[in-house]
Amino acid sequence: MSNVLIIDDEENIRESLSDILADEGYHVLTAASAEQGLDSIRRDPPDLVLLDIWLPGLDGAQALKEIAKMGEAGQPPMPVIMITGHGTIELTVKTIRDGAYDFLEKPLSMDRVILTVSRALEKSRLENENLALKSSLKAKTLLVGSSPLMADLKARIEMAAASASKVLITGESGSGKELAARLLHYLSPRGKMSFVEINCAAIPQELIESELFGHEKGAFTGAAEARKGKFELADKGSLFLDEVGDMSLATQAKVLRAIETQEFQKVGGSRSIKVDVRLIAATNKDLAKAVKKGEFREDLYYRINVIPIEMPPLRARREDIPALAEHFLASLSAEYGRAPKKISKEALKKLAQYNWPGNVRELRNVIERLLIMGNSGSIEEKDILLSGETSGGEDYSKFGGLKEARDAFEKDFILKKLAENSWNVSRTAEAIGVERSNLHRKIKSYGIDAPRGGELEE
Repeated sequence: MSNVLIIDDEENIRESLSDILADEGYHVLTAASAEQGLDSIRRDPPDLVLLDIWLPGLDGAQALKEIAKMGEAGQPPMPVIMITGHGTIELTVKTIRDGAYDFLEKPLSMDRVILTVSRALEKSRLENENLALKSSLKAKTLLVGSSPLMADLKARIEMAAASASKVLITGESGSGKELAARLLHYLSPRGKMSFVEINCAAIPQELIESELFGHEKGAFTGAAEARKGKFELADKGSLFLDEVGDMSLATQAKVLRAIETQEFQKVGGSRSIKVDVRLIAATNKDLAKAVKKGEFREDLYYRINVIPIEMPPLRARREDIPALAEHFLASLSAEYGRAPKKISKEALKKLAQYNWPGNVRELRNVIERLLIMGNSGSIEEKDILLSGETSGGEDYSKFGGLKEARDAFEKDFILKKLAENSWNVSRTAEAIGVERSNLHRKIKSYGIDAPRGGELEE
């Protein structure tokens, strides 16, 4: 139920507005002067204010400015609807410029009152949701850790963020390259603009050009309508090319031209589109070696590698593992609406001693599993099952035959590798050296499913 405060010196106006708004389900408070209304707001801020322009003592225009000062920094302003009589339209328009949402003319139309209040509250709700979403996104861009390696990494990101230069982020799979890219964007002057990402490894080569540059209606079979590409969507913001080393040479040539000229044409189009995009790329491959092998264009490599940033593997900063584990416990508990669990010193020590081939992503997956599957309110050393260990400390020698033991190991191995690769089948198949179709068959035969009722990604 939304709280509405009515500030008007006319008793009949206060009563009629109170009755109609109460009938609509709002909780209504009233004040006969601006001073009373401001006191009420200080005690218990309402969701919306209906404020008369002409009031004894402090008038509505002055009260509006006082209400604006009460807002919290970084929060959307409280919606204020001005009530005006004849001959005060000019003053009312000025209050709109000063931050009022809208105005209502006397004599009041109750239908318009209801509609205006509803719209103002809806706008306020959307603004608060948007702010919460942005806060959530910023929280996800936190690079947790205070080790010397992380301190140096954060300093490099801050310095790079201040410029518009292209950045190439390298590092092992799961080491946090996307988080670094997001943090770089949010710390930059473009931080309030779009951050658009594309995983170059996840999109078939025949579609990636359309994804990057968009297409016109009828450009190819299935192109039922025109569509903007990632470059256009990232205009004035940042474009993040993840796994840039997986682009074909043909696509690399077109991306190089778009980067150099900040101009491109849609697939099937003839009009040049000009954009202003800051490029951030990432890869887990050695692009210098790929250049020597002829698998990556040398000119594109030097174009995107203006500021190199290397993400350290988790095993190189073990002192950050306890802080990361606690961070994931807190954030995942909030995400699932569960009471946060405590993790023992012995459990943290075991986590810190593990080699983490899947890096931070693997650690997050382990913490997520411990949070969801555990029944107690704490996580102990015995609860932690890491790659290479068997469930409950069991030994494969307990199985009666070789096939049983091999199947048990294979299922356990595939599960762990899928978790390390964020349940992406293609990346897992590449990591373990099997054909994707073969891995699909094994997943099906072992009845393996993604966690949380999700789906395995291609």
